Amino acid sequence: MKLSIFFSFVLISSFHLSSAQRYNALFNFGDSLSDTGNVVLAGLPYGMTFFGRPTGRCSDGRLVIDFIGTAPSTLSAFCVYRSAPESCCFSFYHLLVAAEGIGLPHLPPNTAKDADFHQGANFAFIAATTLPFDFFHQRGLSKGLWVNASIHEQVDRFEKLLPSICGTPQECRDFLGKSLLVVGEFGGNDYSTGLFASRNVSEVRTFVPPVSQAIAEGLERLIGLGAVDIIVPALLPVGCFPLYLTLYNTSDPEDYGPGTGCMRRHNALSWYHNTLLRRQLDRLRPKYPAVSIRFADFYAQVFDFAINPLKYGFKDGALRTCCGAPGVRNYNFNLHAKCDQNGSSVCPDPTTHVSWDGIHMTEAAHRIIAQGWLHGPYVDPPIVSSSDD
Repeated sequence: MKLSIFFSFVLISSFHLSSAQRYNALFNFGDSLSDTGNVVLAGLPYGMTFFGRPTGRCSDGRLVIDFIGTAPSTLSAFCVYRSAPESCCFSFYHLLVAAEGIGLPHLPPNTAKDADFHQGANFAFIAATTLPFDFFHQRGLSKGLWVNASIHEQVDRFEKLLPSICGTPQECRDFLGKSLLVVGEFGGNDYSTGLFASRNVSEVRTFVPPVSQAIAEGLERLIGLGAVDIIVPALLPVGCFPLYLTLYNTSDPEDYGPGTGCMRRHNALSWYHNTLLRRQLDRLRPKYPAVSIRFADFYAQVFDFAINPLKYGFKDGALRTCCGAPGVRNYNFNLHAKCDQNGSSVCPDPTTHVSWDGIHMTEAAHRIIAQGWLHGPYVDPPIVSSSDD
């Protein structure tokens, strides 16, 4: 048995190396769902699960982008087996998990001093909107805007950094030809800026066409710099977030999905965004036939968590916050005692929850989401299989 596990370890390690050979770097753009340290606000318990300290990640541990780039150590998994032979199946599962990812280090935030960006960088910022601040100023929505990091601002930063990584424009085109870019999720903060200012969903819905257009423009700029392999995540079903469920709580059962308990009108906003985003990607693909532009269906994954949380091991469900305080209904979210604030507490086991703090997810949820991008079906073709071609 030990011998067979050892050979499995070797084979899986070999698979992991071969699947990583296509990509020499990973670059990420987005907001708090993927910021790895450009904005560091919260203290512990943020970062408690993996890093043991706050890193700027809005979770108890790693994010989806962390699992896309790297994976748990195969050596650690093998040691688990050696110390507990009776748990060989459990250890073998962890060996399989260790074969995931594209074999690159955790992404340094692009604002990090003395960081090595030759294998990638992260341009995502907490609270980043897709659109520039002027769009919101013109609509009387200046309150709450504080991080000027629109998609074009992030691409500007990327373009400025590139020469220090790869040299001349042609050398950078060659370099980006072997890099993976994840662009998004974008849009959540654009819509929340309106919603949190008491604008109704119908008005905020008018933001969707310019948001999807801006994402497409950002993609075209990246393609112009040499990007050939791009993942574009969908907008999450925000109507399933404990924050939204608390803020917009109603007594009308028709406002909630019968199978999920999520808010219908807010999920409809996300659905509309994703429909227009898909149309933009469909428009770009024939225009750039040599570029792989793949949609990552964030929405479907998280919605499935809400439909059947036990399928994924989330015995405390998808709508209850792990780090928070009692508030409306059973969501464990309270605006006056948010995660890391006085009055809040952390659940005994974050792995049984989807939601970490009411708007961001747990490391356990991020790991499962990354599985769906690396191996399908939520990115088609999947990242790992496509990198073997």
